[in-house]
Amino acid sequence: MSVVLLLSLAIIACYAFAALSVFSKLFHPEGPNPKVYLSLGSLAILLHSALLSQSIFLQDTVDLSLMNVISLVAFIISFSITLIAIRFKANLILPVVYIFSALIQLSIMLIPENTHMAIDAGQFSLVLHISLALMSYAILVIATLYALQVSYINFKLKTKNIAAVNHLPPLLQVESQLFSIMFAGTMCLVVSQIVGFAFVDGFLASEKIHKTVLSLIALVLYIIILLGHYRLGWRGHKVLILSLTATAVLTLSYFGSRFVKEFLLS
Repeated sequence: MSVVLLLSLAIIACYAFAALSVFSKLFHPEGPNPKVYLSLGSLAILLHSALLSQSIFLQDTVDLSLMNVISLVAFIISFSITLIAIRFKANLILPVVYIFSALIQLSIMLIPENTHMAIDAGQFSLVLHISLALMSYAILVIATLYALQVSYINFKLKTKNIAAVNHLPPLLQVESQLFSIMFAGTMCLVVSQIVGFAFVDGFLASEKIHKTVLSLIALVLYIIILLGHYRLGWRGHKVLILSLTATAVLTLSYFGSRFVKEFLLS
């Protein structure tokens, strides 16, 4: 059995047990045990980083194949949410994130990938653009998860189901974190687009223009959400719908065409 396969199985097991440790006691009077799920989650992330270093960094090139990129995004999200969970309650988001990361790793094991995208590590502007784009995507996905959490907590409070939110963070705290995270992700996306326009050759080439247009549409939607919140007091259902729409558009921009080309048409 190869080292990569062993690492993959260990990552899946750690993510799955970490998610189970949270979900199984989500509505328990004592709540989930942070020492258990943070230890398992941290171990999964450590192993995940080791696997990514083997699959992405190849001598003087960086392999940004579709599955490598998706795995990297899952890693960034898991790492970020785990860091947040050390200080703040994230019991509703953690199981979703950990299960997602486990399923991504399982998919990589089961679905062979024949296409590779090797990028010279010396192409600083391109590597910077891609890094910022992936970082912004991960941050904005986290913001969308927070929007879902805000809607869930708000719904349970309106129905006076206090027991369902006993082990979740206060609504106002989650809402404040949501817009702080979305602002950070939006700024990261802005810088990514500026770097792409200014320094990346072929950024507006015909075969890539749809990605740029979709990214800009998503960026406009995120800016509208932020302006709507800070200027007009938008919150709740409107923010959730717009966040889901913007994230769907950004996902289509980053992964839609590559999925069709590398899997459906390969």
